[in-house]
Amino acid sequence: MSDEDDLEDFDADQDDLEKEEDERETEEWEDYRKEGEDLPEEWLPTPLTEDMMKEGLSLLCKTGNGLAHAYVKLEVKERDLTDIYLLRSYIHLRYVDVSENHLTDLSPLNFLTHLLWLKADGNHLRSVRLNELPYLQVASFAYNQITDTEGISHPRLGSLDLKGNRIRMVTGLDPQKLISLHTLELRGNQIETTLGINLPKLKNLFLVAHWVRGWCRKVGTVLGARMPGV
Repeated sequence: MSDEDDLEDFDADQDDLEKEEDERETEEWEDYRKEGEDLPEEWLPTPLTEDMMKEGLSLLCKTGNGLAHAYVKLEVKERDLTDIYLLRSYIHLRYVDVSENHLTDLSPLNFLTHLLWLKADGNHLRSVRLNELPYLQVASFAYNQITDTEGISHPRLGSLDLKGNRIRMVTGLDPQKLISLHTLELRGNQIETTLGINLPKLKNLFLVAHWVRGWCRKVGTVLGARMPGV
């Protein structure tokens, strides 16, 4: 079986099973975030190493024409990482979890063109700008310091989690490129208007605990939001 077949078989809806656990973690994350705001943003440089890769790699799968194999899953959570440059060499990775580190730059992920699933929660990211990743279906950037939604143009992206950031206005979500996005999580930001959210396949929009100024129509199911007159 080829890479293409493996990628097509991936079901993004499987990530929905993690939703309940994610909700239970929200309160703990808020406490963690408040504590972090009182600490100086200074860390010792801690790059991702080959030893860390060996510990975090799993899920051996076929690649290319099916004659070669490579590990396609990486989990390197809570390693105080400040640099993931080494990932540029691991082009077969499909599932990556770099949560709870000190990352400010995800650009090495631009080389992972087979990436299906990405979790980068609890870092110090200010942007989610990446090159177009053709197979990326699930991406989570919760509890960072992200201020905008520019640079998200992955055609198969179905679920995008941006809760707990510093976003005030949604911009750059091109409906011509985000043709598969069905779930968008924006709770815990400072959203002032829903202008800029105009996505053809959007079914689930998670907003805030109060209504957002500028909302004028219902998109699928609005979760976590009280709308005027509802």
